[in-house]
Amino acid sequence: MSLFERYLTLWVGLCIFVGVVLGHLFPAAFHAVGSAELAHVNLPVAILIWLMVIPMLMKVDFGAIGHVRRHWRGIGVTLFINWAVKPFSMAALGWLFIGYLFKPWLPAEQIDSYIAGLILLAAAPCTAMVFVWSNLSDGEPDFTLTQVALNDSIMVFAFAPIVGLLLGLSAITVPWETLLLSVGLYIVVPVVLAQILRRRALASQGQESLDRLLARIQPASLIALLATLVLLFGFQGEQIIAQPMIIALLAVPILIQVYFNSGLAYLLNRATGEEHCVAAPSALIGASNFFELAVAAAISIFGFSSGAALATVVGVLIEVPVMLSVVKIVNASKRWYESGSAVARRRV
Repeated sequence: MSLFERYLTLWVGLCIFVGVVLGHLFPAAFHAVGSAELAHVNLPVAILIWLMVIPMLMKVDFGAIGHVRRHWRGIGVTLFINWAVKPFSMAALGWLFIGYLFKPWLPAEQIDSYIAGLILLAAAPCTAMVFVWSNLSDGEPDFTLTQVALNDSIMVFAFAPIVGLLLGLSAITVPWETLLLSVGLYIVVPVVLAQILRRRALASQGQESLDRLLARIQPASLIALLATLVLLFGFQGEQIIAQPMIIALLAVPILIQVYFNSGLAYLLNRATGEEHCVAAPSALIGASNFFELAVAAAISIFGFSSGAALATVVGVLIEVPVMLSVVKIVNASKRWYESGSAVARRRV
């Protein structure tokens, strides 16, 4: 892991502090940024999100989808978790904790928005950090690449319908035009641009050329992420100062869904007899979230100062320590995993 990835939680914590302070000292500047919109799209944020997402999508080889048959058990389990379990389990946890158990301690006008943010966070599987988690768990690289490419392809078509369905079930008004525009701006356009840049780099001097390009643009991606977080917390500062427990309360359903979905994926892979080198990244992909997309969609649909935007940023805050704990669990349990009867039969 890079220095930035390893200490992501620390950087997010610093962004909270800097954003809150700057938002308090220079409110007019933040409101000027928030009002820079075109067709309900905040232009500064759109640029920042593209800078964040495009380098990550450049790592994805969509040609790997052709290898889907090699690890069909792990692929099937991960797709089931990502698209049939995770968004719905997160919605259920949001309804339970935010809409009922924690409701007395949260601002009433933001309850629905917090739930919407949690739904957005869980509706798309992670794209970039998954490669890090897979490497740390000795995961099968071909499986990881195939799964990410397949998930990204599905995300283009499934993200908006799933979000729309769950928001509707939560009695939250679905601004379909804005939701579809977000899909186009923050999924389709970045995917197309990233693949164009990837192919040009590979056509030049192969993988070496692509690696050099990624090394040059990666700092811009990290700066864009930090700048977006500072902006978000600049708008959320007053609310956080007034009720500092909000972040901790929002973290509870996120933590539960990460451990639930990773555990379920891990057990299902063991039951089907899949190898540990596939089951480990399957569990990690099944649990992690594409928080960059979630943040962008939350801002576009609900605004900078919304509870939805804050909820998605809490996902960024706890991403690294929580996923590292999952990595530790799957690595430590390898001997137990391989003692399963279905796994043992396949190895014979």
